[in-house]
Amino acid sequence: MKKQEVKSGLEFYPVEQNSQLRVNIVEAAKVHAGFPSPVQDAYMNPPIDLNQELVTHPATTFVVRVVGDSMIDEGIDSGDLLLVDRSLYPSQKDLTICMVNDEFCVKRIVQRGDKVFLKSGNRKYPPIEVTPLMNLTVWGVVTWVLKRKRQY
Repeated sequence: MKKQEVKSGLEFYPVEQNSQLRVNIVEAAKVHAGFPSPVQDAYMNPPIDLNQELVTHPATTFVVRVVGDSMIDEGIDSGDLLLVDRSLYPSQKDLTICMVNDEFCVKRIVQRGDKVFLKSGNRKYPPIEVTPLMNLTVWGVVTWVLKRKRQY
């Protein structure tokens, strides 16, 4: 992935659309939490293309690396990767990448009555009320969170 420069704490990357990389898949029903399953089961299914599996709209999907702790209560930590689709219209259930006064952030858009707030996923950061004086752009909707479980 080649990094795309932007003014923010987040790092943006385009999605590689022509990758030949494939990953072997193990069906979820065959991964046992209690008793081991034979190793040969892991290779019974053909490999999958993660681009095909995770990206619905390649031309409008980007990878964003999270910087900071504002979404930890949502299970998103600094260093996690987000797949963001710019073609989707956000709902209140969605996490979004917003540009607020020329700075990017990851937030949930919440409407309470006639007011709109940008809500972080960390109790130590209060919601930001969107006012007419703010320059707010919803840049995209988060479709996947990719989290590393092991440091190399």
